[in-house]
Amino acid sequence: MSNNNTPATPETAPVDENQLIAERREKLKTLRERQAQGAGVAFPNDFKPAHHAANLHEVHGDKTAEVLVEEGQFAKVAGRMMLKRVMGKASFATLQDSTGRIQIYVARDDVGEAIYADFKHWDLGDIVACEGKLFKTRTGELSIHATQIRLLTKSLRPMPDKFHGVHDQEIKYRQRYIDLMTDETARKRFVARSKAVSGIREFMVHHGFLEVETPMLHPIPGGANAKPFITHHNALDQEMYLRIAPELYLKRLIVGGFDRVFEINRNFRNEGISVRHNPEFTMMEFYAAYWNYQDLMHFTEELVRDAALKAAGTLLLTYGGKPVDLSQPFERLTIREAIVKYTEAGEHVDNATWLIDALKKLGMNEAKDKLSTRSLASLQVLYFEETVEEKLWQPTFICEHPVEISPLARASDSKPDVTERFELYITGREFGNGFSELNDAEDQAARFQAQVTAKDSGDDEAMFFDHDFVRALEYGMPPTGGCGIGIDRLMMLLTDSPSIRDVILFPALRREH
Repeated sequence: MSNNNTPATPETAPVDENQLIAERREKLKTLRERQAQGAGVAFPNDFKPAHHAANLHEVHGDKTAEVLVEEGQFAKVAGRMMLKRVMGKASFATLQDSTGRIQIYVARDDVGEAIYADFKHWDLGDIVACEGKLFKTRTGELSIHATQIRLLTKSLRPMPDKFHGVHDQEIKYRQRYIDLMTDETARKRFVARSKAVSGIREFMVHHGFLEVETPMLHPIPGGANAKPFITHHNALDQEMYLRIAPELYLKRLIVGGFDRVFEINRNFRNEGISVRHNPEFTMMEFYAAYWNYQDLMHFTEELVRDAALKAAGTLLLTYGGKPVDLSQPFERLTIREAIVKYTEAGEHVDNATWLIDALKKLGMNEAKDKLSTRSLASLQVLYFEETVEEKLWQPTFICEHPVEISPLARASDSKPDVTERFELYITGREFGNGFSELNDAEDQAARFQAQVTAKDSGDDEAMFFDHDFVRALEYGMPPTGGCGIGIDRLMMLLTDSPSIRDVILFPALRREH
């Protein structure tokens, strides 16, 4: 039988994968037959590794061969067999565990003739246990001289070509387990994500925030302008919506008396898929009583820096080959100031007719987008989105969004047509959205009614009227600041990943046929 340990190269013809799977199934059949005869177990579950590859290298990697012999350090490991080199009466193999790789040396005279004969027929991808003493090879590689080896799990499918790996991105996303077992960079990326999320949680708790959990099934979708996923609850016999944002529930908790709350949550929006968008994504939303949007910007800046240090170890990042400096104060601009700074609009920024004409030249359709009915502030937002967003490479807070597109934000006292709101941009993408919360129940009811009117006019992303939330505000909510940060986009930045799918373990994909 083929042992599938020599990968196909330009000089060797590829082997039919179905044939290789059939051969492996025959090997498993033999193991089951042995088990039936009382000789071993096909899938044993009684081995407990005592050591991991990374720790062994860290503790013993710098020791000389002589010191290792003198110490006689014993190691007990398990992992996936990634490489194997059979050389007559002795062989080398490499095992990979969750922390890295360690080489093992297997000799017939040490493990016994029967075990060694079995070992020669084990395949790449098999899960193997090994016990033995640490030593250094002639090339100086830390290895384990096996005294015992066992096959713990028989792999029925061949590993990807070790020289070429998995290059099909679709396979990487759809079969993440292959990506993780063959690509160390992928494993490090998700370890970094885990550290960053854990760090964010620690940062929030350290600053007095209470972590809470709010519903993922909503009777009314709210908290964002987005198209929801709709489902049906059989027992309640009512339509339900997957959460598009936890905002309205978190603010109910502020009304209830919790001064600072946060939730690292999964949101669902029935919208397009792109390198920046996945219909299921992770956000962290937080709310603090007696804060305003200025407080939020300062805190968000600190939070992003802390996450970068924990995930990447530095504030001087590189994304797509270009530097991103998180160490400097984040720039703060109004939408109007950003247009003036980054475009040739100049004094025309305050001219609605000029903006409408410019937007039409950029491809916006008058009938579709109803440009003539929009306020000056709204036209400025559209022009900003079309011409400025992608130019905001270094961290920048963009402030003063118009009231009509900010139904939950507090209006500015000095400029009542805009809100005390900001969006954080880095590398030309939005990373966060925060504002001084609207706590005037009557104003909120009027804003909801305007959203209902927009929905009746065909805007399927407009909000519903949430009567219970208005009732909560009628009991009185203290002045509050709230912010949402896109965790997935933040991870893209911190791991220099070009697509949101690279930082989501199991992104949404079209079903296989």
